[in-house]
Amino acid sequence: MISLAHFFYLLSPGVKDGRWTVLQLVEALGFCLENTDPRTRGRGIQLLSQVLLQCYSLLKEKEVLHLVLFYESRLQDHHLVIPSVLQGLRALSMCEVLSPGLAVSVLKAIFQEVHVQSLMQLDRHTVYSIITNFMNTREEELKGLGADFTFGFIQVMDGEKDPRNLLVAFQIVRDLIAKDYALGPFVEELFEVTSCYFPVDFTPPPNDPHGIQREDLILSLRAILASTPQFAEFLLPLLIEKLDSELQSAKLDSLQTLTACCAIYGQKELQEFLPSLWSSLRREVFQTASEKIETECLAALRALSACLSRSVLSSDSEDLLESFLSSILQDCRHHLCEPDMKLVWPSAKLLQAAAGASLRTYHRITRSVLPLLLEQYTKHTQSSQRRTILEMLLGFLELQQKWEHVEEGEDGWSLGRHLFCSVVFSALTDPSVQLQLVGIKALTVLGSLQGLCSCCTSSPGFAVLNHLFTLFPPGSEAAMEAAGSLAPTYPKVFSGRMVPRLEEELQSGRESFDSQRSFRQRCLQALAAVSTHTSIVRETVPVLLQHLQKVQKGNGSAADMVSACQSLHRVALQCQQDVEGCWYFHQTVVPCLLAMAVQAAMQEPCPSLVTLLEEEVLAAMIPVISAATTHLSPELAAQSVSHVVPLFLDGEVSFLPQNSFPCSFQPFGAQRRLVALLMAFVCSLPRNVAIPQQEWLLRELLALSCSCNCPFTATTAAKCFAGLVNKHPAGKGARADAGGPSRPCGGAPPNAGVTKALVLRYHPLSSCLTDRLLGLLSDMELGPAAADGFSLLMAESPDVLHKGCHADVRIMFRQRFFTDNVPKLVQGFHGAGPDVKANYLKALSHVLNHLPKPVLVTELPTLLSLLLEALSCSDRVVQLSTLSCLHPLLLEAPQIMSLHVDTLVTKFLNLTSSPTMAVRIAALRCAHALTNLPTTVLLPYKGRVIRALAKPLDDKKRLVRKEAVAARGEWFLLGSPGR
Repeated sequence: MISLAHFFYLLSPGVKDGRWTVLQLVEALGFCLENTDPRTRGRGIQLLSQVLLQCYSLLKEKEVLHLVLFYESRLQDHHLVIPSVLQGLRALSMCEVLSPGLAVSVLKAIFQEVHVQSLMQLDRHTVYSIITNFMNTREEELKGLGADFTFGFIQVMDGEKDPRNLLVAFQIVRDLIAKDYALGPFVEELFEVTSCYFPVDFTPPPNDPHGIQREDLILSLRAILASTPQFAEFLLPLLIEKLDSELQSAKLDSLQTLTACCAIYGQKELQEFLPSLWSSLRREVFQTASEKIETECLAALRALSACLSRSVLSSDSEDLLESFLSSILQDCRHHLCEPDMKLVWPSAKLLQAAAGASLRTYHRITRSVLPLLLEQYTKHTQSSQRRTILEMLLGFLELQQKWEHVEEGEDGWSLGRHLFCSVVFSALTDPSVQLQLVGIKALTVLGSLQGLCSCCTSSPGFAVLNHLFTLFPPGSEAAMEAAGSLAPTYPKVFSGRMVPRLEEELQSGRESFDSQRSFRQRCLQALAAVSTHTSIVRETVPVLLQHLQKVQKGNGSAADMVSACQSLHRVALQCQQDVEGCWYFHQTVVPCLLAMAVQAAMQEPCPSLVTLLEEEVLAAMIPVISAATTHLSPELAAQSVSHVVPLFLDGEVSFLPQNSFPCSFQPFGAQRRLVALLMAFVCSLPRNVAIPQQEWLLRELLALSCSCNCPFTATTAAKCFAGLVNKHPAGKGARADAGGPSRPCGGAPPNAGVTKALVLRYHPLSSCLTDRLLGLLSDMELGPAAADGFSLLMAESPDVLHKGCHADVRIMFRQRFFTDNVPKLVQGFHGAGPDVKANYLKALSHVLNHLPKPVLVTELPTLLSLLLEALSCSDRVVQLSTLSCLHPLLLEAPQIMSLHVDTLVTKFLNLTSSPTMAVRIAALRCAHALTNLPTTVLLPYKGRVIRALAKPLDDKKRLVRKEAVAARGEWFLLGSPGR
């Protein structure tokens, strides 16, 4: 006998291509459909339903009519048949040629004949799918049923427990409400059938293939409960009840649902429940120890106040907002005056939450509270108490920024702005640093408010802004940040008054010698901080350059020059988004720095000028020139490059200020140290800017990087060469980018910079240079440097080869490098002699350590044995790099790592006694991460590890002891109940 499955595969294609009609199929299945055995009938209907699910779009209207009638009649059949009948009706519910009235007929039949909740989960899901299909395609017909459709669905859903079905059922309820289906007298029943799941208590099973999370059910149910004001009389008592419970999750869910409901509720829905809601919210904020619950309470209070603010009042209705705010003030205001200040912050948070709801609530609250807070500030004398009160005032002040665009009335600030200014001034001059910091924050916000800043800027000396420059405690950035945020608002004030004052302080020598340097450094930082507007930049940049020149001429220290360059760098970064300011900075600063450097290089024997050529100073000038160049437009960059490159190739100094130099400039000869500044400029240009005489420049850089005995000069020349190669136009310059230093220059691995430049852009020659680097791993002398070169290839470049300098960096270049070269590394390791195996392990460790972790996890099984062998290598760099690579893998791939737990435990414990502190710390972190492996695998090692970790507890380094305590504590808890 032919099986039904085989019968299906024979018939389904025939129906699809038109050789069979569905009615002919029904006739062919007659022996099954009319059989007295319910199982046989069920298999026949199942076969027919499977064919319909494949071919429902090909059915004709008459065929659909007959099939619907047939399936409706079968809903009264044996319960074994019902699941197959429902599958057939699901297929028919997706037909576009369904005749009017059939959707209603099908649903009535289901509602009347099928006890849905007695069905299996999949069959119940089928019923929900039928309803969903009809609601999407036959909305008007279903609305014609009126409230009967709602009642029928309530019967279908009542008692549903499976989360897969609940998500579909919740969506149907949302559509019932959103699409205005008639609820009739069944509003409460619909609420009850959904609210019985509130709050959601669901924990997904491990390895759940459906991926349904508790949060999915919470959000879906909340969308129902907060979808209509008709639920308010039933929902609000439920929320109040859950708020009074001890279950934290129930409280959070209730508060978030209340906040969502306030978006659609009005005064009528809330009126009866406002006192109870306020009582619950106040209690939670005053008593809770949970920050999450407090945050949600404040959000709910803000939402309630906003809801009442939106309500339109009739002439004879009560103003609920006024009475609600009066209750809040009555219960919170007196706490602000308590001597112990125990409930000051909870009360202030409640008041600020209500004030932040609307302009009206803001005015009502601040009129009552701000005069009281200002009075309390003057009454209290302790700095800690004043700081608390000022922080509360600051909270209210920040709220006003929301309503600044609205015409204000008589609020608390309008009545006490001058008193508040005096409060801020007293905080700024207070000996307490913490109170000063709060005062600076308040002053920053105050200056940004147009309505309040007038009282501060009315004095002839602009006292409020002058205070910024008397409050630069060592190590504090708060005052400078405040100055930077206020400068764009008051550029004329800063340019005309503040910058000259700072310049005067910078030039004065009234400080003692010991404190003078730190004072000058703070002045330089302040000048940079206020340079947030183009007009101010035009004033501060000459001051900074003048100071740098003064330090150079006065035989100043390298530290003073570095401080000036750091301030210039900050100004450059702040100018980058402003075209005018960026170009001004570039054409002012870059020529000046180059002129100073050229002058120092030409007079190097003179001891008063040699400081500028120190590596520390040149390294500080590099980011200044780079930041001044990266954001130039191609047109302006081309204009600048036409001057700078001839300076280094031809010694053309005519564009430099004060260009009367004693001799000719030889950048690749006697003054070759300045190639660092060339690197900073040309490697920061956009890729579409042509560099004049580029081939000549490349040859000079290549020769310098290979022949110079100065490591700093050779390294910067090699970096410059690599940066140009990376941006070199494709197909031009034949083999200009195929070379590179043939030997290590200044400790750098051979070819590593050029190789990286080509690897980043997927250049065909990159594989050739990479193979050359791989070959050097077997060299006894050059092998260690070549292995370090792999770290350079994979790591982010800090100065030249990164996107900030417009380098050509292709996406996923690390993954491509891994795929192309790690097999070669593994092969080379297995074929290498014992003296050079460590080089391969070091190179492999560097590659894996910089590889994205998801990629590494997929390749872990094949490489883990080599990583474990690398832990036995005596090279500390290899050990540290390997430990850094293994640590995240212990967290992300515990199942794979558990296969090697014996080796891992032994290696990690041995390395906790390493003479290198960084290795000891990394090993202890890995030992800590081992506790993420399955407990059953670790328990045999528990005693051994705890004993071994006792020794690092007495380590002489505090950081090592800290990691040992954390790791040993986790191992002690291993296997404990509830862990």
